[in-house]
Amino acid sequence: YKLSVAPEMDIMEYCRKEWRGNTPVAKRMRKGYEAVARKFASIRRVRGDNYCALRATLFQALSQATQLPNWLQSEDFTMLPENLLSKYDWIKQWQLKQKLGRKMGEISEEIKEYLILLRKKWKNISEIKGPIEKQEACDKLFKNEEEEYSLYEALKFLMLNTAIELYNDDKNGRRVPVFSWLLFARDTSSNPCQLMHNHLNHIGHSGGLEQVEMFLLAYALQYTIQVYRLYKHSTDEFITLYPNDPEEDWPVVTLITEDDRHYNIPVGMCQETML
Repeated sequence: YKLSVAPEMDIMEYCRKEWRGNTPVAKRMRKGYEAVARKFASIRRVRGDNYCALRATLFQALSQATQLPNWLQSEDFTMLPENLLSKYDWIKQWQLKQKLGRKMGEISEEIKEYLILLRKKWKNISEIKGPIEKQEACDKLFKNEEEEYSLYEALKFLMLNTAIELYNDDKNGRRVPVFSWLLFARDTSSNPCQLMHNHLNHIGHSGGLEQVEMFLLAYALQYTIQVYRLYKHSTDEFITLYPNDPEEDWPVVTLITEDDRHYNIPVGMCQETML
């Protein structure tokens, strides 16, 4: 098996290995890692395919989960694919992950399975009390490719659902977060259908998450994603929050990126970090 999230390594040791030279970039990265190391002891490398933003975020969310989020508990959660497909015919063109020997069955049934799996795994892991056992359960899940990639499909579908809600809210004159305007101001995603075709369908295959889609992921999960953006060290964008005006009751997950494309995970807080 391939491990999707590598074992812990000391942050400064990792930094010394990766950034040896004396170029301005290397110096900035080292300063960035030093700043992270004041809060976190170790880093876990995340496998660098086009799912890495989803992988890093979900791994962090699950490894600190103590309860099932409200949106995962709702009765109609698993009816989401059916409900959306009944209103939007174009969702039939959702790009499902390729499984060998799978007949093109009902797309809503397959996505429903992914959503049920997400709820089940989240519930099981959140009920584990001991931190070591919880971590072992997460590691085990992220070694199981079949399940792991099914969970990313569930997350992508939740992102689509959130995008549709925001788009409709805006059309109906309700207040929406600023990122929602930016999301639909792109030529390639002026509505949810285009967003699906040109962006969500490609995540994991030919592209990762763009910045504005990190906001969408945060809203879909109702989590604040805090990112140390190392190449922005010594600017006010060094620590970026998605969304930048988070709801107070949303849990926080922390990621590290060197380039806004690949994300790793800091672990082992040196002290209680508060936003």
